[in-house]
Amino acid sequence: MKQFLSDLRLLYVNLKKTFTSWKMERQLKKEFFQDFSLYNSMASKGMEAGVRELRPCLWEKTSFTKIEPIYFYQDNWAFERILKQRPSDHVDIGSHHKFVSFLSMTLNVTMIDIRPLSLPVNSLSFKEGSILSLPYDSESIDSLSSLCVIEHIGLGRYGDEIDPLGSEKAFTEIDRVLKKGANFYFSVPVELEGRVFFNAHRSFSENYLLETLHNFEVIDKKYIYGEKFETTLRDGFGIGCYHLQKKT
Repeated sequence: MKQFLSDLRLLYVNLKKTFTSWKMERQLKKEFFQDFSLYNSMASKGMEAGVRELRPCLWEKTSFTKIEPIYFYQDNWAFERILKQRPSDHVDIGSHHKFVSFLSMTLNVTMIDIRPLSLPVNSLSFKEGSILSLPYDSESIDSLSSLCVIEHIGLGRYGDEIDPLGSEKAFTEIDRVLKKGANFYFSVPVELEGRVFFNAHRSFSENYLLETLHNFEVIDKKYIYGEKFETTLRDGFGIGCYHLQKKT
């Protein structure tokens, strides 16, 4: 019953956001055409905006610069922690390309992904591969990151095979390739009880994560709830950011 009420509240919030968005969009379209008319009334001959060239950008008249909190917080957190360790080589599996490319400007970074990047990055080495079968020998990596990746494994969203234990197998494979004492940085959705949001992602309870990763000790952990970056796990959907070190 408690879960049903929680899901019902979430549905209400999402529907409210949708209807509010529709109302705002109507107003923004009205303002857009008012601005279009005003611009053309002020423009000299040859500088008018044509109808065929209209490219409406409706959502950027804001009083502040909107930042997507998950990638902003987790990428900054991981970047800082990796730089503090200064590994001679770092491996990333499937994290956001901006995070990996910026990190590669400061360290030797190899990115692993099932799909090659569509653009070259000179400072970044790339290997096509799967998180379930990494192209590395056992206990060969000192430093590894995988941000907002592992929760997707096994759901088929990115062309991977359906496997209800995909995330667990990914953790096992990462454990295999990391040396004793190696640093592992990752983020996944966390809740007090794990769920499957097919085919978007899974969420995990922290107890389950740490039991699965029993060969590691926690060095640092942070949580993203909405627009807040916090140090304490609490009820509700969030993103857990974990820096673990493999036990020696």
